[in-house]
Amino acid sequence: MINDKLQNRKFVIGGLIVLVVFIYAIRLLSLQVFTSSYKVLADDNAFYKRILFPSRGLIYDRYGKLLVYNRPAYDIMVTMKEISNLDTTDFCNTVGITKEWFVQRMNDIKDRHINQGYSPYTPQVFITQVLPDDYARLMEKLFHFPGFTVQRRSVRDYAYDVAAHTLGSIGEVSRTTIENDPYYKPGDYVGISGVEKSYESVLRGEKGVQILLRDSRGRIKGSYDDGKYDQQPVTGKDITLSLDVELQMLGEKLMQGKRGSIVAIEPSTGQILAMVSAPSYDPKLMVGRQRSQLFQQLNTDPERPLLDRSIMGRYPPGSTFKAANALILQQEGITTKDTRVACHGGYFVGHFKVGCHIHPSPLDLEGAIAYSCNTYFCTEFRAMLDSKKFKNIEQSFNAWRKDILTFGFGQKLGIDLPNENSGFIPTTKTYNREHGRRRWTSLNIVSDAIGQGEIIATPLQIANLCALVANRGYWITPHIVRSIEDGNIDPRYLVKHVPPIDKWYYNNVVEGMRQSVIYGTSRIASFGDSIVVCGKTGTSQNPPHKDHSIFMGFAPMNHPKIAIMCIVENSGFGATYAAPIASLMMEFYLTRKISPARQGLETTMENTFLIPNYGSKNSIVAPAR
Repeated sequence: MINDKLQNRKFVIGGLIVLVVFIYAIRLLSLQVFTSSYKVLADDNAFYKRILFPSRGLIYDRYGKLLVYNRPAYDIMVTMKEISNLDTTDFCNTVGITKEWFVQRMNDIKDRHINQGYSPYTPQVFITQVLPDDYARLMEKLFHFPGFTVQRRSVRDYAYDVAAHTLGSIGEVSRTTIENDPYYKPGDYVGISGVEKSYESVLRGEKGVQILLRDSRGRIKGSYDDGKYDQQPVTGKDITLSLDVELQMLGEKLMQGKRGSIVAIEPSTGQILAMVSAPSYDPKLMVGRQRSQLFQQLNTDPERPLLDRSIMGRYPPGSTFKAANALILQQEGITTKDTRVACHGGYFVGHFKVGCHIHPSPLDLEGAIAYSCNTYFCTEFRAMLDSKKFKNIEQSFNAWRKDILTFGFGQKLGIDLPNENSGFIPTTKTYNREHGRRRWTSLNIVSDAIGQGEIIATPLQIANLCALVANRGYWITPHIVRSIEDGNIDPRYLVKHVPPIDKWYYNNVVEGMRQSVIYGTSRIASFGDSIVVCGKTGTSQNPPHKDHSIFMGFAPMNHPKIAIMCIVENSGFGATYAAPIASLMMEFYLTRKISPARQGLETTMENTFLIPNYGSKNSIVAPAR
């Protein structure tokens, strides 16, 4: 009996031993074969993967002129274990940093939460984007600073000092970007604004890698297997913009010393020809180690030069909006080409008044557009809102709003640039909050008839309206990139958007805009007899400040090649600044010159500064050229 128990116990103990051995074997197999994390750790101990950075793609304008290219820059690298007897003061003076910055940077490098690939035996990025002059000064004394080396990189440079907002800039990658995209590591550069940001994945290329052997202490011993497993970097793809750089240069020259924007579109394609935001700055300021300091100066400048007014500016569209209302009023059967309204200096209802300038009266639809009659559009807009064809004012307002949205207002158009603003078209909820539910009437919101009230638009949206009218019934999402090296263009930029407006109604608006240039409020926009220009001025109220000057127009009248809008903040009537500036832009784009008869107008616009102390020594906003 005793022997049987011992015999059974022997089998149990043996079985347990076999089970334990089996479990360990399975675990070892899992760790060595199926689990990659330990292999990665082992590889990291044995190999040092030196990143080889690609050159970013180049950027050209629509005619092949080089806008953005690469030039040499350098990163200062530090290997902690090789630092000895460092004269910190001398080093900081040489590279132009403070001791406080030096200490903080060293602590950040050693912090594995910030710098996960840290090893005291391998080079770490200490300073990025050192330009050649600073590099030359450092190299003269580099032997005094053991542990510090230099790694060649490249930074952006610009052939022209224009289009800073559109082109954008690159900068050191943020911690958030690193966490969200495994492609990036600390010290990498990334597009942070403009085209550089929108097309980052196209422009950046693909990194290469050089695999180096290192010993158990992390010291580099040479190339692994004669570079058999190294990967060469892939250069980023080149991009061609739809921008006409010479037209852009003219626009920025005409807008210098002013606040506002110009947006020019090729109507048939939706391609952006020029996109000016004023005041602006030289894009070269956003390159190199001084970038952070200069960015702070620009960011705190009261003129807000970093704001891209073309797509972020929010303005009442003023009388340019009358073109949109003219289309809807015709489509809804409220207004016809022959509908005539008398104007006696303004639209009056009791004590309520919307002023209007002196012009012939009464006017039909085309005349009302030509002379920009407020009374005409207030009368007809209220007629629609109060029409018996709708159940109540909320229904009629919603019908109007639905059509307005199809023109691209009240929403982001989808341009291939970051930070586009959607503008604002009010809703019935807006007026219910303001006046109380069903306590508002057409008179409360009559300012919508003339692009005032709660209506807000961006310059891009107003230019898009102009392109819609120029095309007689469709618009294509505005975009800045014309082509990419690999030929891939987002199909969104090929689709025609067709609002539910019958095509012949556009002809009446076009004729009204043509008459505006011939004898109406846009006469200054005409340039010669050979090209028929169509235009519409606007004066956008901006209480308590001076009105904004606005103009939109296109040319030629038939088969138009350019649709443009211009807004000059706090400068008065649309014909004062916006119309002449836009007309000079159209003339140059279509003829590649400014006629001698209008060169005086060009000089006047160029040399009229509305920003106090513009171009002073204390300002880094783009000075007069």
